[in-house]
Amino acid sequence: QVQLVESGGGLVQAGGSLRLSCAASGSMYSVNVMGWYRQAPGKQRELVATITGGGSRNYAESVKGRFTISRDNAKNTVYLQMDSLKPEDTAVYYCRLVADFVGYWGQGTQVTVSS
Repeated sequence: QVQLVESGGGLVQAGGSLRLSCAASGSMYSVNVMGWYRQAPGKQRELVATITGGGSRNYAESVKGRFTISRDNAKNTVYLQMDSLKPEDTAVYYCRLVADFVGYWGQGTQVTVSS
């Protein structure tokens, strides 16, 4: 069973920074994609950023130039560096892992950006 443990959320003022981490553990033969999604109150969950095992990155237009996704393959950990945060970035952020072509979600971590 694969488990994802997220950390790093919190409250920050607009313009500030936060770094999210997500560590995967359990039996995995091959990690395909890791990434982050978010869900604001009353809205659907949306993609924030993903990164493949080969290092290819994909970002939502709304976070390009402000967020950076990275991963440590040896530790099966993915990071999301969030800079120049805006109030509209407020949401629950979920880690996403696709391993052996099966998808898993983390429990979510709250990010709140005050104006």
